[in-house]
Amino acid sequence: MADSLVIVESPAKAKTIGKYLGSKYIVKASMGHIRDLPKSQIGVEVENNFNPKYITIRGKGSILKELKDASKKVKHVFLAADPDREGEAIAWHLAHYLELDETDTCRVVFNEITKQAVKDAFKTPRKINMDLVNAQQARRILDRLVGYKISPLLWKKVKKGLSAGRVQSVAVKLIIDRENEIDAFVPEEYWSITAKLSHTGIPFDAKYYSINGNKRELGKEADVQEVLSAMKGSQFTVSDVREKERLRNPAPPFITSSLQQEAARKLGFRASKTMSVAQQLYEGVELGKEGTVGLITYMRTDSTRISPIAQEEAKEFITEKYGAPFVPEQPRIYTKKNSNAQDAHEAIRPTSILRDPESMKSFLSRDQFRLYKLVWERFVSSQMQSAVLDTMTVDLQAGETVFRATGSKVKFAGFMKVYVEGNDDGTVEEHKFLPPLAAGDVIHSESVDPKQHFTQPPPRFTEARLVKTLEELGIGRPSTYAPTLETIQKRGYIAMEEKKFMPTELGDLVIQLMEEFFPEILDAEFTANMEGNLDHVEEGTEDWVKVLANFYESFEKRLAVAEDEMKEIEIQDEVSDELCEKCGRHLVYKMGRFGKFLACSGFPECRNTKPIVKDIGVTCPKCAEGKIIERRSKKGRVFYGCDQYPGCDYVSWDKPTNKPCPQCDTKLVEKRNRSGAKLICQSCDYSEEILDEDEQGTDTD
Repeated sequence: MADSLVIVESPAKAKTIGKYLGSKYIVKASMGHIRDLPKSQIGVEVENNFNPKYITIRGKGSILKELKDASKKVKHVFLAADPDREGEAIAWHLAHYLELDETDTCRVVFNEITKQAVKDAFKTPRKINMDLVNAQQARRILDRLVGYKISPLLWKKVKKGLSAGRVQSVAVKLIIDRENEIDAFVPEEYWSITAKLSHTGIPFDAKYYSINGNKRELGKEADVQEVLSAMKGSQFTVSDVREKERLRNPAPPFITSSLQQEAARKLGFRASKTMSVAQQLYEGVELGKEGTVGLITYMRTDSTRISPIAQEEAKEFITEKYGAPFVPEQPRIYTKKNSNAQDAHEAIRPTSILRDPESMKSFLSRDQFRLYKLVWERFVSSQMQSAVLDTMTVDLQAGETVFRATGSKVKFAGFMKVYVEGNDDGTVEEHKFLPPLAAGDVIHSESVDPKQHFTQPPPRFTEARLVKTLEELGIGRPSTYAPTLETIQKRGYIAMEEKKFMPTELGDLVIQLMEEFFPEILDAEFTANMEGNLDHVEEGTEDWVKVLANFYESFEKRLAVAEDEMKEIEIQDEVSDELCEKCGRHLVYKMGRFGKFLACSGFPECRNTKPIVKDIGVTCPKCAEGKIIERRSKKGRVFYGCDQYPGCDYVSWDKPTNKPCPQCDTKLVEKRNRSGAKLICQSCDYSEEILDEDEQGTDTD
């Protein structure tokens, strides 16, 4: 008969742990938090040391009754919520509700849900860590004070339904600041000259480097003509060859932010999707005869630490699979970049390196497999030997000019045999190969191609880049990135266009008001320092009430000024020429999370909405009568269809073009992915690369 009750957050976690612990334990799920601040009021007694007034979350009554009844039938209650601030707070609320003795060692934590880790954790239960609880409380109350004090002000002065938050406001400001940079950007002309060369039958490129010994920039066409004149009639002769070895080290194992970034680059996952799939892998997957097993360690972490046991297992696996040369002399130890990082956790890694992705594939969904493969490969590579690259830099003389070619090849693959980190555009670095060259070699020249370019503005933020920037600035924590990005889109402060963030008029307006009346909320350094203070609370070196009091003193004064001086602003919707087919009123332009759409000006009496369709100037390849228009799915994904629908049902995820296939005359479609864009034929195997405008340049004879 069971004599112990174990409470975790989710049924999936309960199922996995229950199989490990056996019949003496009953394992039940709280379904997340059981108590929170009320939604209808601020729920914080500011004058009483910021005392929070918690209430039971709606719908949790029956769960709590079940847990209380079960707790009365056992000798011991163990609280095994996740090993972070949120998990500690859940455990504390449960202990309070179940009337457990605060001195009881009822708290059990583990970073991975495996049989050994769970059993080891139950051998060393501890008391609830009130420093962790207070850090969570302080964050929750701080966010509540900001949200529930500023938001009603925005409702009153601007528009109902608006909200402000510490981290979300900084994120929106970053996006707006970037947009302002783009708007203010003035392109500058510059030129490049590329020589298409070959030696011993191997083609390679060399770029203009200097003229008359000076590394003169090519700012205008006249500069190009000077270079061309200086090399006219001259052969390319190798003047200098420099070869050296270069070590390339592996990337550290994943933390939450780097997992979100790499999953966005390589898999196209949103941050929220990454965390959802990672949660499934952490809580446990059914592996046939082996039962339910957690496949990765806890996924909310900012630590790159690896346990000695995991390092030893990795060393043995790499030695057996790839050979001793692929194992570094000493285990790789990664230090935390962020001084605020909490090292109670490990990095995100597979719970057993022996469960390679291919052996797990049949048990996992497609998304689970792809993310698990990413985590597994990143961890394995992080424990491998450095790669060795042979690099070559070659200078070629042509008259009074010097052109330079660079190349590299992999001498020893090391960690690159398993994994290479992606770039922000989703691509992986390629190695250019040069033929064997020596000083004095005369090189065959195919062509010399000048191209005009213009400097480009900084790019808009992708999810990956925004998460990276927030992390670098010390804003937010692993658990906050995904919900923050979701919130600012739901509020209509930013929109997503071609997987990049752009601010809306509403977002711009709210940030302007925040900058005027609450500048410290938008100050990245202030927000990062507050995160540091919360970390000090967690470490037990700072009092949580004092942290809140210090913040609230100046915040309250600014709030009073804003109440008096913030002017009411009426947001005027842009009226379209289209009439609502349901009520006859004009449709107006609105901004949603996926960009602009049309809505009836009679809202809320009339709730009619319509997507904005964009004619791309292509005739429908199916009916040859309609025009192809760009539309968006309910999830915001762009697709293309015929404007004669339902008369013509042509639809395509790939962008149709008017260009015929040179092989079969079918119209080509434009297919884009993280590695670039191609024109492909859907009737035969023809395809061609699409060059970006900057790559196409302007040819000069």
